[in-house]
Amino acid sequence: MKDLFDFCEFGELKLNSRIVRTGLFESERESAGNLTPEIYNRYENIAASGVGLIITELFSLYPRDVFSKNSHTVNYTRFVREAKDLTDLVHVYDVPIFAQLGFVHFNKRTEQNLKPEELTIEDIRKIQTDHIIAAQKMDFAGFDGIQLALGNGYFLSRFISPASNLREDNYGGNTLNRLRMVLELIKVMKQNTKLHINCRLNAFDGTEDGMTLEETIKIAKLLEKHGVDSLQITQPIIPQFQEYENDEKNPLTDATEKIINEVSIPVILGGRLRKQNQINNILNSTDIDFVSMQKPFVADPSFLVDWRIEGNGVSFCQNCYNCISKRTSTCHLKPCSPEYYNKSD
Repeated sequence: MKDLFDFCEFGELKLNSRIVRTGLFESERESAGNLTPEIYNRYENIAASGVGLIITELFSLYPRDVFSKNSHTVNYTRFVREAKDLTDLVHVYDVPIFAQLGFVHFNKRTEQNLKPEELTIEDIRKIQTDHIIAAQKMDFAGFDGIQLALGNGYFLSRFISPASNLREDNYGGNTLNRLRMVLELIKVMKQNTKLHINCRLNAFDGTEDGMTLEETIKIAKLLEKHGVDSLQITQPIIPQFQEYENDEKNPLTDATEKIINEVSIPVILGGRLRKQNQINNILNSTDIDFVSMQKPFVADPSFLVDWRIEGNGVSFCQNCYNCISKRTSTCHLKPCSPEYYNKSD
């Protein structure tokens, strides 16, 4: 029997549990990008809670990107020094930590939000170079790995999708060509850093001519072949793919298991999980070994402590999406909960 609190291996890494914390946005940083005491405190609480692996909030690659003001950035002066303090703090609890890296819009001088087919070869080289430089900074800062955002509407997810990449050169058309930019930058990252490389992929897009599960499986196999160490499977935030109480009807669970059966690297299930029994049922009825959670850690960074004690935990998170829509790292419902007022009496 598998349990979410099992000690386990994740490639070359050893984890204290099967739970992967994936970050959202970082609203508590200073305007210049510097980390605040609140950030360090939150990460320490998460690391001490029993989590297996931490993936940070998004590090936005470009300061002019749409989410840059709500995210970490690698471009401020003290990034490596402060990030090293953060990774050292997390490592005290024997928890590995990955830096999540991505961007939504590619802007070039007065040209805004360029489409994949509008990029020149020089633009592609710039994007690749910027990723590689950022990865080297992450390596210097003590991160164990990096997560490349290839899903959830980020720019690279649009570049690899047949619905949005209309290029007719070697960076468009078939699956390998659409993935070529990513594979090339991964090759250089592997040659120049010690980082574990994780890629976050949509299992499917749910859009006409977009990413199907069959296409995602092809991409997953190519990523593994070219050196990617693990995958995280996610889904677009659209109504038909919301959380299902009956896991047998959840298309993401089934899709993730199919991907697992096609690759030999670790694969993480994502997607709105918030119940301990629900997660253990998935672990013991499928080939899935790792699950990720986002919003429950926003609602309570230490909730896994209670789960370990109670054995039947349910996250306070209501999947209201305010922490996403308001671009914050704090829960907007918890101060209104009955538990909060009971404790205040």
